[in-house]
Amino acid sequence: MLPDAIACWGGEARLNPWLTQVQGRSSLLAVLLAFTETALIPGISAAGKTPRDRRYTAHADAEFLYNGPTPYPQYPLPPLQAGASPVLITRACVEQLATPLVLIDAGLVQPLPVPAIRLASQPARCLSTGQALPIAVAEQLFQQGQAQGAAIAAQHPDRWLVLGECVVGGTSTALALLLALGVEAAGCVSSSHPTCNHTQKLAIVQQGLAVISDRTQRSPLALAAAIADPMLIAAAGLAMAASQTMPILLAGGTQMLAAYALMAAIARTGVAWQPDRIAVGTTRWVMADRSAQVAQLGPAIAAQLGSEPLLLSTQLDFSQSRHAQLRVYEQGFVKEGVAAGGMAIAASLTCGATVETLRAWVDDLGDRAIAASGIASAATD
Repeated sequence: MLPDAIACWGGEARLNPWLTQVQGRSSLLAVLLAFTETALIPGISAAGKTPRDRRYTAHADAEFLYNGPTPYPQYPLPPLQAGASPVLITRACVEQLATPLVLIDAGLVQPLPVPAIRLASQPARCLSTGQALPIAVAEQLFQQGQAQGAAIAAQHPDRWLVLGECVVGGTSTALALLLALGVEAAGCVSSSHPTCNHTQKLAIVQQGLAVISDRTQRSPLALAAAIADPMLIAAAGLAMAASQTMPILLAGGTQMLAAYALMAAIARTGVAWQPDRIAVGTTRWVMADRSAQVAQLGPAIAAQLGSEPLLLSTQLDFSQSRHAQLRVYEQGFVKEGVAAGGMAIAASLTCGATVETLRAWVDDLGDRAIAASGIASAATD
């Protein structure tokens, strides 16, 4: 039975079997970080005010997630249109649960400033080109993802995996991939904006899809290479391999639903996976987004690809937070990222963390982050 701090939005038939698999186990967090030049399009994302901010958002999130608040980070968390990075949620849960952390660079513009596994990949071109990644790079990336998934499962046989992502512009590449795979996703995806920029996203996606007009003749991996981002490809390989022996929570909203769809499509080509060991976990803010219909994506994936994901959300609420930057989540800003929803779900499953407990953890971390930034400001005055 689900704790009150978690809600189920689809794939209910898989709920109890999946819960049974994670019961009594501690979690492990792996985060795939990548970059797509789609993020540089003005207005496409609110995860960083400027294109330069968005180019290094993943570096800042990874540094904060690994180190916590420090006075002099190499990559300070970038200013957002409103709110604070969801990495605060993730870091708070990682600290409280003492969760092992694995960072994986799946294609960034610069190496991360903290320890990470760096895959042989590259940043993606804008999805509108229809040539985001060379197919050889995509194939190698999928294979590396499989190798990482098998290694993680072998090294942590008694844990279950929370697999997160950090890709600015990733809901746009997710939309492109879903549509390329034939999933009816237009108007369904969420975003970091309070009101999703569906018109802008769809126009960019249609440019990319027009370039690959022969998409019914292409493999799922070739479609992902054309219009997706490196994270989606690596996530598919990693989760398909790890699912052979390990329960997994794909920590994200639209993007991880797209990763699930890619897995279901690749599985049709004969690659093994265990979908009953895989769930998708996000935040209440994604599921409550009135400008999106994320809950419809699961049935749409099932209708096209024959597999409906179990979809969960944390009920975390910041309306009573003492930080204004967190209260704006209730206005629809930010919503999700860097495995925030997944780690909050993990906290509720493994130690019974309530909504109030989760909020207190994040508020306390927010206090420390403000204190650390104050030390740095005082030192430069």
